[in-house]
Order: sequence, then C-alpha cells, then structure tokens
Amino acid sequence: MEEAQRRALRRGRARLVAALRVAPLWGPLQERGLFTRPMVEDVQSAGSRGDQARQLLIDLETRGKRAFPVFLSILRDTGQGELADMLTEECGCPSAPPQLVDLRPVELELRGEHPKNVNLPERLPIPVQAESERPRVPPVPARGLAVDKWNHDLVYQLRADPCGRCLILNNINFTTGLGLSTRHGSDVDCEKLEKRFRALSFDVLTQRDMEARDMVSELQKLARQDHSALDCCIVVILSHGCQTSHVQFPGGVYGTDGKPIPIEKIVNYFNGSNCPSLRGKPKLFFIQACGGEQRDGFLVDSNSPGDEAPRGSVESDATPFHAPAGNMDKPDAVASLPTPSDILVSYSTFPGFVSWREVLSGSWYVETLDSVLEQYAPSEDLLNMLLRVANAVSAKGKYKQIPGCFNFLRKKFFFKCK
Repeated sequence: MEEAQRRALRRGRARLVAALRVAPLWGPLQERGLFTRPMVEDVQSAGSRGDQARQLLIDLETRGKRAFPVFLSILRDTGQGELADMLTEECGCPSAPPQLVDLRPVELELRGEHPKNVNLPERLPIPVQAESERPRVPPVPARGLAVDKWNHDLVYQLRADPCGRCLILNNINFTTGLGLSTRHGSDVDCEKLEKRFRALSFDVLTQRDMEARDMVSELQKLARQDHSALDCCIVVILSHGCQTSHVQFPGGVYGTDGKPIPIEKIVNYFNGSNCPSLRGKPKLFFIQACGGEQRDGFLVDSNSPGDEAPRGSVESDATPFHAPAGNMDKPDAVASLPTPSDILVSYSTFPGFVSWREVLSGSWYVETLDSVLEQYAPSEDLLNMLLRVANAVSAKGKYKQIPGCFNFLRKKFFFKCK
C-alpha cells in the first residue's frame, strides 16, 4: 500500500471507526481476495463494532497494493460511498473507482453446430480462475466424526516454533498465621507440567512462591509481550484456592500472602482488548486449586488401597470463602464487557468443592492431565482429552473430585507434537 493511502486511512480512522458498518464487508473482503476467512474471524473477535472497524483498518494496511482501491470499491458496493469519498479526498486519488477484475463465473455462448451424439448446454458457465488458484478441498476424514487437523475452519493452526509461551505460577509456602498450609507435592506437579509443555513446543517459564501483587505483575508482563509470531498462550496456576464473586469465570487463587486473585481477573488480562497480539488465538488456563471447601458426600467403594478416602498423605487445596470487605472482589468493568473469545479455563475441581493432592505423586488432576497428554495429544483434541481427565479423576477415592472447564474456544485445539 502506498504511503499516501496509509495516511488517508489513519487520518480518516476516527470517522471510520464511528460510522463504518462492518457486517456487510466480510463477504466482499473474502470474495475479492483481500482477507481469508481466518483473518476475518480474527477481526470479528476484536469485540464491539467499533473495535472490529479499528482492527480492520490496521490489518488493511498490510494487504498490499490492491487493498486501498478494492476497499473503496467495497465501500461503494455496500452503500457506504460517503466514507469512500472521504478517503479518496484524504488521499488525493481520482474519484472514480478503478475497474477491477470480477472473478465471478461468466457465461460463454457456444455458436454453430454441435458434434453429433454430444449434448451440450446452450450456455456454459466457466469460472475465470486459474487452476493453481483454486482452493484445495481438505480430504474427507476416514472415520465418523473425526476432524482433519489442518482444516482452517474447524481447527486452530499451530505452525510457530515454539508455538507459544507457557507461564507456570507454583505457590507452595504461604505466610504463617493465615491458615494456608504448605502445599507438599506441588513441585511434583510443576516438574511434570514443565516437561510436558516443553515437549509440546512451548517456551516455559516457572515462578515459585509469589505474593498476589507479584503474580498479577507476572501475568500482566506476559499479556503485554508481543505474541504476533506465536500461535497460542498457556497459563498454569498451582496454589490454594477459594470462591469469589464473578460474572464469567468462578473461583480465585491465593498469593503466598493470603490475598486472593479472581480467576476472572486473570483471564481478562489476556482477552482481545487487553492483549491484541493474542486476538483470535487460543489462550488456555489450567487451574490446580480448590473452588471451595465442600466434599462430595456421595461415597463410592474402591477396590484399590491407594484410592481409599483421603487421609494422612492426601491434602486439599481448599480454603473457606470469606466475602471480602469493601470493593476488593467486585469484577472489573472490563471483565463483563468483551466476549471471552478463544479462551478455555480448565479447573481441577467443580466450583465449590475441594481438590485433592498427594504428597509424593502430586495432585490427582495434574497427574492425570500429564498422563492423558502424553498418551493422546498426538491424536485427540484438547476437549476430548479433558473429558478423559474428568472421567479418570472422578473414579479416584471415596470422596469424589471431578475436573471441569469453561470453554469459549471457537475451534478444535490440537497440540503440536514433535
């Protein structure tokens, strides 16, 4: 795109963001070859109409020499000619839109006599498109409901190496006098997840024993980084947990100083508004902490000595829920506005119930998650694997624990296996 055209888009951005009707543009942008479907979906995930318009204008500058005149033509075709005229004026371009090649099918008449014994139609539609430009149709899966891992419409594409960053916050030792016990066995969980996510092509950073403000600082630091060249982001939190008031995502986790951080607040550091370079990309959160202090009262007999009701070597990450004073735990205004697109939060337990952890082998949830990822990541999507985790964990012990998730992913997620 020429510099004069870039300047025109920037000068007219305020008016375009205020007045541009984006909904009619998606189809023509794809038909004219300016945007692919995944790119359109990325812009649509920006949030409100104004946010989508702003992101569209930013992305438009990267779409080459044809982008500006084609965009003007689309504006006129969708009844937004006054905006096209404004941009033309800002740019100093000729007012008449350029004549563009229309790639729709054209009809050719066949004149003269047809060869004998051959039936041809009077008009034959022939698409004006080179063979090399025709989209390749992905192969049909061989089995039932299987999904092609390279299908852009149904599956997130992880091509970067590493494919993303993974932050693990591991709180073990808490300030004395708070009623928060040392989380023996959490280092076992942490080591398993470090190895697992490195094997799945993630750049892993681990932080240990952090106060709430330091946890927030580390999370915000990750959210502010440039993820443009990456395809995904993972946050793992291993700590004591509690219940909190919420709008979208329940529960909270404690810093080592005993101050709670709502999961909702953590997730929203990474939404499309606060972390633009992860917009349209999957953001995964794995929370090993309790949602409360209730035990499931339904007892199930177990034949395995190791699965007896929790006692000496088995601990809980539960802490009682105390409603905080003042405005401390009210959800941020931002938390209730944007749709949490491309986000999945996996909890070790159902909100309100305890999450069991063994001193020697770590938590039931992380131990099972690691085992399932090792066995099934090459062939199954994340949601299917989380069902396996929930089923396996729920079969342990007499006091039951069942992991769950809040899923706002738009596509299937397959890990990148080396």
